[in-house]
Amino acid sequence: MASEPNALPPETTANDSAEPETALETARRQLARAATHLEIDPNVVERLESPAKVHEVSVPIERDDGSVATFTGYRAQHDSVRGPYKGGLRYHPDVTRDECVGLAMWMTWKCAVMDIPFGGAKGGIVVDPKALSEDEKERLTRRFTQEIRDVIGPTTDIPAPDMGTDPQTMAWLMDAYSMQAGETIPGVVTGKPPIVGGSEGREEAPGRSVAIIAREACEYRGLGLEDATVAVQGFGSVGANAARLLEEWGATIVAISDVNGAIYDSNGLDVASIPSHDEEPEAVTRVAEERDLETIANEALLELDVDVLVPAAVGNVITEDNAKAIAADIVVEGANGPTTFAADTILDERGIDVIPDILANAGGVTVSYFEWLQDINRRAWSLEQVNAELESEMIDAWNDVRTEVEDRDISWRDAAYVVALKRVAAAHEARGLWP
Repeated sequence: MASEPNALPPETTANDSAEPETALETARRQLARAATHLEIDPNVVERLESPAKVHEVSVPIERDDGSVATFTGYRAQHDSVRGPYKGGLRYHPDVTRDECVGLAMWMTWKCAVMDIPFGGAKGGIVVDPKALSEDEKERLTRRFTQEIRDVIGPTTDIPAPDMGTDPQTMAWLMDAYSMQAGETIPGVVTGKPPIVGGSEGREEAPGRSVAIIAREACEYRGLGLEDATVAVQGFGSVGANAARLLEEWGATIVAISDVNGAIYDSNGLDVASIPSHDEEPEAVTRVAEERDLETIANEALLELDVDVLVPAAVGNVITEDNAKAIAADIVVEGANGPTTFAADTILDERGIDVIPDILANAGGVTVSYFEWLQDINRRAWSLEQVNAELESEMIDAWNDVRTEVEDRDISWRDAAYVVALKRVAAAHEARGLWP
């Protein structure tokens, strides 16, 4: 028999001002809050608070000058009750064990809310990829692959690109894994170039899903995209693809930004003509100078009076300190964890809809699933098929979350976690605990 709902731990109060919180702290708080809405075995919740495994490895490589440098790498595997572990691999100086664990937890929820048969994982190497030559990055990737090859695989754990990595990184990883196996195994990673088993539409998928969910959120509030104003923080792959698609669908994009700052035009920017960060680093700054556009700080972009705000840069940008100044009606999370727990509570109290990352940017893992299916079946899909399937999956997930919002009168984030947690908990209960 199901137990009573779990009580919300004392440390999850909205007045907690310990900012910024880590991804792991946020993920655990969100899990605890979601559990209060369900009659769920507390033992299952306890299991989900911690990862199944965390692998830490040393990754030595020879630098171009002949010296040897050693880096630390991680692979956190949170839960595999619904299928193989799945999650990104990031190269960044601030990668930590706890960050990988927290992001792995989010991947578990993201896969579950999309009803994809994967569990959550995340990995990374503590390194500044900009400080490496292309050859050094390749050697780092291949050596890291060798260090973790026993814990990854197409039916075990499937990495994908993340911050500081890209389709080329995944091609090196797939090749290193395949060479040791003695056969080509494209399903070991997703996010590869299509020429070696990658999927059409994979790179654009997170931004496309953000745009789809932003469109649905506007329509839910009775606002057509042709009347919507949008500000996008971060003009990388996610932000640029979301902004361009929303513009194509009729929305007015009034602000975008990169690491140096933002450009703003109340009449709307021509975002289709502005290179993304991936296409030309720091192009936003150059365009601002060339077109004599108004520039504002990244922090000011977050507080613009717009219909839709898309934080698509980094985590923890909407905090307890600025949550009361957010003027958008809808926040659609393009980045992972851009809103802290305390800020989320404030926005909810103010009636601002926050569509969480585990739903909004889930296009990446969804098309990764499509890529994995194409790899194991050795049959490629067209871009049109990928986009059509993604649209269908995103609308199904949106409707599942919307139902919980309406039936339980809870926030969009809580509803998304309820959908995910119900599915993960049901799988744990069905499989049981062995031995």
